[in-house]
Amino acid sequence: MDFAGSDMSHRPPAPSGRVTSAKIVIAGGFGVGKTTLVGSVSEITPLTTEAIMTSAGVGVDDTRQVPGKTTTTVAMDFGRISIDRDLILYLFGTPGQTRFWFMWDELVRGAIGAVVLVDTRRLADCFAAIDFFEHRRLPYLVAINCFDGMQYHDPQDVRDALAISSDVPVVACDARNRESTKHVLISLVEYVLTMRRSRAVAPA
Repeated sequence: MDFAGSDMSHRPPAPSGRVTSAKIVIAGGFGVGKTTLVGSVSEITPLTTEAIMTSAGVGVDDTRQVPGKTTTTVAMDFGRISIDRDLILYLFGTPGQTRFWFMWDELVRGAIGAVVLVDTRRLADCFAAIDFFEHRRLPYLVAINCFDGMQYHDPQDVRDALAISSDVPVVACDARNRESTKHVLISLVEYVLTMRRSRAVAPA
């Protein structure tokens, strides 16, 4: 797998063969499960910047759909997962609130792609992330977080509601489950590789 030109700075030494590392961004609305996803799949203790929500967020952060939420990401989440012996993924979770969006340009620098995690009860919360990645032509997929282990909407219905291209993958997942989130990441890598191969053979 070749991600040359992706500005990947982390390349741990390999005892044999070539190891490729790649950066993936995990984005989505406030309280959608980004920190949970990174934590569930990371093979290292994830670095998080969770802070207790204070009165400063009153009237700014909409907690009506996540009434039990008491903390929020104020910078980023960071984790790592080895997909196989020659591919390591570094995961960077973005903060969900609009007041932290100024960090996004730095967080996506050098990324090969992004996961947009969505809560179907609050689909509008992911529009900004989708617009951000489409504007920067960064490949992304949509992952429907199945809260309570239940999938309430068909992926095609979600695609139609988001009005995204037919080639953008839409998959269901449980952000708490390692195998489920690992499948999401593998799906994104496969999508990125497919896009790169298509561009390579496209006529000039």
